[in-house]
Amino acid sequence: MTPAFLLLALLSAAPRGGAGATDCWMACQRHIQDASLRARLCQLCITQAGSEEWVLALAQARPVPHRALRSALTDEDWRIRWAAVRAGARVRGVSEPRALAEWVTGGQAAADLPACITAVRAAAEAGRTPSAFLQEAGDKGAAAVARVRARRAAIREALEVELYAESLGARQRALSHLATFRELPPARVVIDSMEGRPESADAAVAEALREHAAQNNLSVGRMLVEVAQPADQERVNRLFAIYSQELQALQPQLASGDPIQRRIATYSLHLYGPLAQRELERALQDPDVAVRRSAARGLAQAEGLTLLQLAGRRLRAGGDVAVQRPWLEALVLEKECLAPLLAVAEDPSQPVSVRGEALTLLPECNEWGSERARRVLPFLRAAQPPLRAGALRALAGAWSETASEALRVALEDPAPEVVVAAVDTAALRGQKGLADPIAALLVAEERAVRQAAARALERLGKPRHVKALSDCLQKDPVPAVRVAAAQALGMLGGPFAISALSEAAQKDRDSHVQHVSREALKRLGFAHR
Repeated sequence: MTPAFLLLALLSAAPRGGAGATDCWMACQRHIQDASLRARLCQLCITQAGSEEWVLALAQARPVPHRALRSALTDEDWRIRWAAVRAGARVRGVSEPRALAEWVTGGQAAADLPACITAVRAAAEAGRTPSAFLQEAGDKGAAAVARVRARRAAIREALEVELYAESLGARQRALSHLATFRELPPARVVIDSMEGRPESADAAVAEALREHAAQNNLSVGRMLVEVAQPADQERVNRLFAIYSQELQALQPQLASGDPIQRRIATYSLHLYGPLAQRELERALQDPDVAVRRSAARGLAQAEGLTLLQLAGRRLRAGGDVAVQRPWLEALVLEKECLAPLLAVAEDPSQPVSVRGEALTLLPECNEWGSERARRVLPFLRAAQPPLRAGALRALAGAWSETASEALRVALEDPAPEVVVAAVDTAALRGQKGLADPIAALLVAEERAVRQAAARALERLGKPRHVKALSDCLQKDPVPAVRVAAAQALGMLGGPFAISALSEAAQKDRDSHVQHVSREALKRLGFAHR
């Protein structure tokens, strides 16, 4: 086995090798005849993992290997041809557009297609049309542009063929180049390329368009809707059918019990835009807030709107808090969310529950602070409990003596939801001075209040509160309240706590309470048997 053949075998087998490295190696071997130069430069296919680095390196070789440069201009791969042009420009000390224009115009018009294709693709790589790119070519530029225009149909045909190449990377690059060359949206390019081609080839261009959408934060559904014309219906429907199958494959992930899987799947829906309208609307009611926010952003993208625009439209349409919560939560993702949330909170036409939810979310805004918090103070005196509760939770993010006094007053509010908000906020802010009145709420009539009080004492409680929590664990009729009491006792400890937890771990009629009690005992250093 020759050393060259052995290296080629290693290239094919190595993780960094693959077809690209192998093709690079073969091209280098084909175009460089000098053995020593070949041995030195072809290894760049491995070390640089590029298909044209060896060509560019020819410009530094002395004497200049003109034969190898001329040979590289005939390669089937446009990247190698363009690299040969660039290397030649360096050798001659001229600009790359100038060298390109001279190559395009230097041969017979009947044989200039490879050069014209190279010009189109090199320009597109720079994000420009050939005419714009070749403006920098001096007096040869206009003639080169004329040659490219004369070959327009053949260039388009050649690039459309590559849209159906086996390699996804080749398809993506061809799509980008065609769109830039024709000055059309990629979706229009794909629809045009499908004319006269069998449905069996549709998957190739559908995948290329989807990947383009993914890389540019777009959706294939929106892209197709924006460019489709009546005559395109049959071809567009063929693409929609492929994307519908992909959406169907996401259904198990969207219904997964794992929120991480649902988040991933919901984010994937963004790629499909209007085609995933049903799935995105359903995800708005997901129990996971990250899924809901992702769904809201996907719907905005599908409609071609900013998140702020669509959230405003949905909120103006009305609905109860269950319907509107995702849009309020989505507003928090905006850089300046304070103004729109306050606008909802202060809008009397909105349901009271929606206004209260908007107040609750204010601390998540970057602009929130004590100065702006003054706008919520009037809500502490509102007649509607959801507004008072929302104001208390809003003040958690902008603490002051006024907020502290408001909490103390709210602990005696006649509305349970206001008391719960006060207790939760006191725990969040570590207001240990309110621990005694909160402990007194362990015997409140409302279960939500008792549960909030027990939960708060896990952070605020003192040894003197253990007796009340032990009584709660032993006597409260609601398992969720007993669970919160057990967790608090596991933090506070002491003989009364250990006794109450041991009894609950053995005798409580709810298995979850038993489990939490055992875990609390472990935290205190006791392994219940």
